[in-house]
Amino acid sequence: MNMRSLHMPSKRLVLSYIFDWIVIIAIAAVGGGWNYLTPFHRPFSPVDLNISYPFEVHETIPTWLLVLCALVIPAIVVFLVCLIFVPGPTASRGTPQALIWRRKFWEWNTGWMGLGLSLATAFMITQGMKNLFGKPRPDLLSRCRPDLNRIAETALNPVADNFNPLWVLVSSDICTNTNNDILQDGFKSFPSGHASFSWAGLLYLSLFLASKFAVAIPFLPPRPFSTNPAYTSAIAPSNLKEKSILPTHKTDSSLASRSYQEEKVVPIRYHAAAPPVYTLVLVLVPVGAAIYITSTRFTDFRHFGFDLLFGSFIGIVSAWFSFRWYHLPVTRGAGWSWGPRSYKRSWGIGVGVGSYVGTEGWSHGASEGDARNGQGGLTESERRTDETRIEGEHAV
Repeated sequence: MNMRSLHMPSKRLVLSYIFDWIVIIAIAAVGGGWNYLTPFHRPFSPVDLNISYPFEVHETIPTWLLVLCALVIPAIVVFLVCLIFVPGPTASRGTPQALIWRRKFWEWNTGWMGLGLSLATAFMITQGMKNLFGKPRPDLLSRCRPDLNRIAETALNPVADNFNPLWVLVSSDICTNTNNDILQDGFKSFPSGHASFSWAGLLYLSLFLASKFAVAIPFLPPRPFSTNPAYTSAIAPSNLKEKSILPTHKTDSSLASRSYQEEKVVPIRYHAAAPPVYTLVLVLVPVGAAIYITSTRFTDFRHFGFDLLFGSFIGIVSAWFSFRWYHLPVTRGAGWSWGPRSYKRSWGIGVGVGSYVGTEGWSHGASEGDARNGQGGLTESERRTDETRIEGEHAV
């Protein structure tokens, strides 16, 4: 194999993905900046038992440990999986090492970009909502240390004066705690940052591992035609070899029939199979860790139940969105991420253009013959790998 035929990616394309990283970092920086803004202070009652829980100085999962579990560990796992298991058994023995390392690097890059986008998005949304809503935490009164002699001065609605002067809503001016950071954080209950961040990182890791190791409920693709829906599938696809190891059913018993091979069909139940049960550990351990981290915010009296549910919702949506932004569906993607944008469309496309990929592929140096053939400058080995990948996707 001539190594010179493996074109280098264009600088334009590389710079476009570097800028993607800059945008992801900027999203996270915006969320970090919002942490220094003063949140809205929702009025509260000094006799509200829901916000009378004790202030726990030592958290079960402090922020540094949250970052380790939801960011550092998933990043390491993604890197190791791409380094060891990519490109997988579909690569032929003659595949040049340069192509193998390109695929490893690409899967590693998209794996980290998806993780970064998930965490940055969840972080920015969560921090912004905390400031907007300013909901008191369950331990607010312990943080606030209200001066009950100032109830009349700080009361917002003295409607209960006739039967109990303590049953009023007061402003945060009643607080005597001089530690401003602790007091301001007491108005950031909704939504839970630990819940959103943990789910954004750990659920993304679960989806990534499920994709790479094909851990999914068996998927049945749409069938345009079937002679017997209870037994057979559509007419065998073009990539089904004549000597397939799959059991087949012939609709015409005559071996002399011209349509014998054309009408050979595969039973539905042989289109997919359930993965080994032990592979569920790959996806359940990260999910279980996210559940545990979320639960500690309830037992540490930092959040109410709805705060945790909504924070988890933010993290789950961010993880799913970011995974699908960079990766093919788990059940049909054969473990691959989406390919790169083409160099001509790396910074955007105009109206009337349907996709960010094009015939020129990775490199500006692709030959005109490759472009005409739609190969985008791929080597023969690279084309074989992609063809094998497509066959694997059909098999799934």
